[in-house]
Amino acid sequence: MTMNQSAPMTIEETATLCAQVIGEIEKAVVGKRQVLSLMMAAFLSSGGHILLEDYPGLAKTLIANSFAEALGMNFKRIQFTPDLLPGDITGGYVYNSNQNQFLLRKGPIFTNILLADEINRASPKTQSALLEAMQEHQVTLEGETQGLPIPFIVIATQNPIEYEGTFPLPEAQLDRFIVRLSIGYPKPEEEDEILKRRADRKQDGVSLRAVITPDIFLSMRAAVEEVYVHPDVRRYMVDLVAKTRLSRQVVVGVSPRGSLALFKLARAWAAMHGRRYVTPDDVKQFTHPALAHRVILDPSLWEVKTTDRAVIDAVVQSVPVPVLPPEQ
Repeated sequence: MTMNQSAPMTIEETATLCAQVIGEIEKAVVGKRQVLSLMMAAFLSSGGHILLEDYPGLAKTLIANSFAEALGMNFKRIQFTPDLLPGDITGGYVYNSNQNQFLLRKGPIFTNILLADEINRASPKTQSALLEAMQEHQVTLEGETQGLPIPFIVIATQNPIEYEGTFPLPEAQLDRFIVRLSIGYPKPEEEDEILKRRADRKQDGVSLRAVITPDIFLSMRAAVEEVYVHPDVRRYMVDLVAKTRLSRQVVVGVSPRGSLALFKLARAWAAMHGRRYVTPDDVKQFTHPALAHRVILDPSLWEVKTTDRAVIDAVVQSVPVPVLPPEQ
């Protein structure tokens, strides 16, 4: 699909391109359309960094790389380990004896899509090296600010079952991720399809084409900004977040960054489905991905194994859903 860069992109064009991007990624990833759609909505939201929390071998790296290829963006991967230093991520100035001066050697963070693999294995000092980049889209080296490529998106992964030798992400950094998602195991028929495709192509790698360019992607983001949010739907988002702060099961509720996440994600979801307005169902689609990792539960709930998802479910059930006029 060829776009005229001089003309603003419409919602319909955005929806069409989103479907084409997801369709291209599904050539490599089998049976995960819902997760791919949620990730696409996060990509279209400004500041849309993603945390993938799931077991090893469930295609987290493959999905990140496939998105980069289909979106036509640069991709870098960092394997986080306990001995990783902040400079290994950001880069730094290196003395060049031939030129008798210090030259900037940029680290892997200078890319469009950065995969921070097993982010909780690095020390808190190294984890914090990502904070400025994720929030401000810049890094500071030797007192000098360096802007990052636009767009800049972090996809971080962590293993939810292996905690030995890890450093749990602090709440301040968890809050920087617009969504936390799980991939999940494939169904038997989907796993059989994975094996069939591998046998047919006779190699491990899957070659994907670039559906769009970074410039077109930024035009898609601009189109999402035109999606209308009815005041009652906007207040619904606020009420959901406010309810988490009043729950007896929660020590610390969701911050305003959580309501902003719902706002941005719901608009992106509406645009992906060709709508110029947001419905309450669009908001509900992201209550778990956008809010669950932003609540801190009462420690007494650990014994009864109450999860953050269960608390969010209770919050959603307790907040009245607005009824919109037919034209909305």
